[in-house]
Amino acid sequence: MNSLYHSPAPVTASVTNATALSARCFIYCHRRRLKHAVQDHILPSFVARPLSPVMSGVVRVRAQMETEVSSSLSCGGQKRALISLSNKRDLAFLGRGLQGLGYAIVSTGGTSSALEEAGISVTKVEEITHFPEMLDGCATTLQLKIHGGILACRDHSDHMDSLSRHGIGTFDILVVNLYNFEDGIENINSDGHTLICDAVKNHTNALVVVDHDDYPAVLDFLKGKQDDQNFRDKLALKAFRHVASYESAILEWRWKQTENGYKFPPSLMMPLSLKSSLRCGENPHQKAALYIDKSISLANAGGIANAIQHHGKEMSYNNYLDAEAAWNCVSEFKNPTCVTVKHTNPCGVASRQDILEAYRLAVKADPVSAYGSIVAFNTTMNEDLAKELREYMNPINTAKSMFYEIVVAPGYTEKGLEILKGKSKDLRILEVKKSEKGVVSFRRISGGWLVQESDDLTPDDIKFSVMSERVPEETELHDAEFAWLCVKHVKSNAIVIAKNNCMLGMGSGQPNRRESLRIAFRKAGEAAKGAALASDAFFPFALNDAVEEACKNGIGVIAQPGGSKRDGEAVDCCNKYGVSLLFTGVRHFRH
Repeated sequence: MNSLYHSPAPVTASVTNATALSARCFIYCHRRRLKHAVQDHILPSFVARPLSPVMSGVVRVRAQMETEVSSSLSCGGQKRALISLSNKRDLAFLGRGLQGLGYAIVSTGGTSSALEEAGISVTKVEEITHFPEMLDGCATTLQLKIHGGILACRDHSDHMDSLSRHGIGTFDILVVNLYNFEDGIENINSDGHTLICDAVKNHTNALVVVDHDDYPAVLDFLKGKQDDQNFRDKLALKAFRHVASYESAILEWRWKQTENGYKFPPSLMMPLSLKSSLRCGENPHQKAALYIDKSISLANAGGIANAIQHHGKEMSYNNYLDAEAAWNCVSEFKNPTCVTVKHTNPCGVASRQDILEAYRLAVKADPVSAYGSIVAFNTTMNEDLAKELREYMNPINTAKSMFYEIVVAPGYTEKGLEILKGKSKDLRILEVKKSEKGVVSFRRISGGWLVQESDDLTPDDIKFSVMSERVPEETELHDAEFAWLCVKHVKSNAIVIAKNNCMLGMGSGQPNRRESLRIAFRKAGEAAKGAALASDAFFPFALNDAVEEACKNGIGVIAQPGGSKRDGEAVDCCNKYGVSLLFTGVRHFRH
């Protein structure tokens, strides 16, 4: 007889619970065969034949199973919540709250185990789908018994009739978060991703929750008698952001695997998360906010955006820019260093083994600008340093102590933090982890963004080539390296004069380099004699211009990138005055 209609092996008509799984498989196979029979137009002969004892037993089992499933899904009209979490923070709180409100809880894998350990009654997804967890759990809920219950519109009679015919119950709440994607295809959470997307699509009927911080508000919402569509919309938008952020992480990772790297892919997605609103924008009439970049390349990357504020007034837009400039500059130096910054320009930089001395020298470099500045350190703030900051008097007006907007450091001792807090209730105290290198930077222009690699080069990465007849002494070369490291953080056109690990003067932001040079010499005064001068870019003219003016002012060594058509004039000028000239081959423009 044609095998299309018969089991390949005899099966008794009485099917016991022990063979229920085999019966399910049998039903599945015959449903497949039925489908092909219809397609092949041979269904009438199949239908016309009486059911064999085997098929009669299978049909009875199927009918009994679907009756039991339908009964269990309806739960007497009880509402259901589906919970599947990577981050299980506050899970027990949510589970007890839902159970107390009369919700039946359906869950997956580790989430169901955690709920059971907390003494919360839970139905495992497998009991509804009748499929075991497989494929390492990546397809646990990808089944119509689950997604049909999420997607069905309650006010569509055809949707509800379909659910009823197939024994599918609805889900009223979906609580899902995706595990952090870090590396590898195996970490892509397609199961949870699909659940969230379905719930967002039908969030009018299925409340979707992705953030544990929302659990209290969700329970309060469910206790209320009135539905609030605005609340549902808010949670759905957050869920969409959660999914978008996850997808951007996958995209970022995938581009890292390409042959040409991933820094400038054809398209970019930036997963930005609002951290806080700011006191004001660049000006008081401008509103502003701070967003955290959740890109996987920035995971644990540190930086000012992730700083811990221990004390002081709310941060403003300008506060963050200045703190960023101070932290980036001070982080460049290996030895204990202090940097003071005003309007994103370092106005004082000093390195010493004694951090107290470094602080005093940094302030003295430009005490007028240092007043009301940001002061940053690359060492832990201890009790002695905190006392110095609290009690140090203004070098110009010794009757007045120094005032700062922000103090930035990589750490604070308990006593040091306590003392520093006593300086002013408004003093902002930030603790910052060192930023990673190799991060691309973004800058907004009309209609788009400019993207570039960060300027991470240090003196160890370049060669200071001697171009003059006079070779600099070792201490002079060290001074030139220090000045070069400082000048990369000054706005162009930039000139820095430094000696003995201390910035003596700087000129910044002038349209012509000669004017920046004059400002730097004016600040450095007589201390400039024998010091090092660094320029962020080459000197276009030398004779009767900036280079000769620097030589006449007694500078000992000049460090500049080189690359001008008149580089030879600069060499001749330095030889004329016995000044050492170094070419670095690296420009440090900062706009």
